[in-house]
Amino acid sequence: MTIGAALSNAYSGLTASSRMAETVSSNVANALNENYSRRTVALSSETVGGTGAGVRIDGIVRAEDRVATAARRAADADAGSARLLAEANARLENALGTPEDSGSLSARATRLESALETAAATPESASALNSVLSSARSLADTVVGISTENQRIRMDADGEIAREVEVVNETLSRLAQLNREIQMQRAAGNDASALMDQRSQLVDRIASMIPIRTIQRDHDQLAIYSASGAQLLDGEAATLGFAATGTITADMTLAGGALSGLTLNGNSIAMGQGDGLLDGGSLGAAFAIRDIVVPQADARLDAFAIDLAGRFEQASVDPTLTPGAAGLFTDAGLALDPLASAGIAARLAINAAADPVQGGALWRLRDGLYATAEGESGNGAILTAMRDVVGVNRTPPAGAGTTTAQGLAGLAADITSQAGTLALDQSENLAYQSARQSSYRQAELSSLGVDTDEEMQQLLLVEQAYAANARVISVIDGLLKTLMEM
Repeated sequence: MTIGAALSNAYSGLTASSRMAETVSSNVANALNENYSRRTVALSSETVGGTGAGVRIDGIVRAEDRVATAARRAADADAGSARLLAEANARLENALGTPEDSGSLSARATRLESALETAAATPESASALNSVLSSARSLADTVVGISTENQRIRMDADGEIAREVEVVNETLSRLAQLNREIQMQRAAGNDASALMDQRSQLVDRIASMIPIRTIQRDHDQLAIYSASGAQLLDGEAATLGFAATGTITADMTLAGGALSGLTLNGNSIAMGQGDGLLDGGSLGAAFAIRDIVVPQADARLDAFAIDLAGRFEQASVDPTLTPGAAGLFTDAGLALDPLASAGIAARLAINAAADPVQGGALWRLRDGLYATAEGESGNGAILTAMRDVVGVNRTPPAGAGTTTAQGLAGLAADITSQAGTLALDQSENLAYQSARQSSYRQAELSSLGVDTDEEMQQLLLVEQAYAANARVISVIDGLLKTLMEM
């Protein structure tokens, strides 16, 4: 080997060692950055005419584990869905309250039953009659309040959909731009690892909203499809469409056209059922909450309101009632209409005939809602009938989630129990999905993250290689000086 070849070899070794030291330094500096993927320097032997000519730097290799990353992103989507569903079901449960809560639905129903018991025993007592009216009004207000909270949950879900659609569109657009920038950097022979870190972080942002899979194209280009096969990014970015609804009422549905669905590049796609092209993450969960979860809770509450109002609309309870007349509990002042009962929980109200605040008379609770004159104060027949009908076992209306015949308080407790069970199930699922997400994340980090001990060992090897190459150059320098002095 000539002195020139030896010098060239040593110089290339110094250059490689310097680049490796720089890479180790970058790795250590980002050891706590979870969005950073470990870098290594790719080296190969340089040959000229079949003879070794030092070492060649082929580039910087960014650590990747596609299997681990794909598994973690799938877990992100499951956790995102579980989080929204758990939060929504917890709010639905809180709206109904627990049996020990004095303001809960079941407690209000029990209080009405107790008030009727007392009034039936002392029909002459104005205080007892006032307690019945107060308990009835509180129960009606509680039902309306629960319905109002349910619609707030739907509106929050609708707003979440709008926010996530905006984020997905912006992120896909930015990813398309990063693909182009990475391609340009690669074409210029530059390291694009930092841009690829940014791209991976943006993909993660989408992954919690929509289950995705990524495909590597030529020139480090990245294509993104949903887990069900919808194209989100492959050269050009797809566009999601959605129009938020300002105010949502119980009768508003997607099928009825009152609420917006989701479009992908202008084409409508089903969401919320669990099998749609973009279902599986938090976006699908938000649609499920708005269009399935809360409407089912509304149906249970409507069933309670129908059962409540129907118990008091019987002539056997109040002989002054005529066909088509409203009982103590009304649908916004009207009698029940089986063909227009959807959303009745939001309209439940006390019959004005028995409410002094609305121009009625308290004694009509005792003598009949449509009595024209006050009767004997000791006649408790109607109050007794009211007491009995509240406690009698009746098969709940459709939508109650149960077919067990029971009294009013029992139905309230059953509906509350259903909400509690659903909330508990979703809470447990969230805990499981969160633990699963964390486990997959740790597995990914162990594969892609920086191990500072390993980096320090690598740095020692780099130092030794640098020193050895520097020693070769020093020796060559001495030889050249000796030759020049001869």
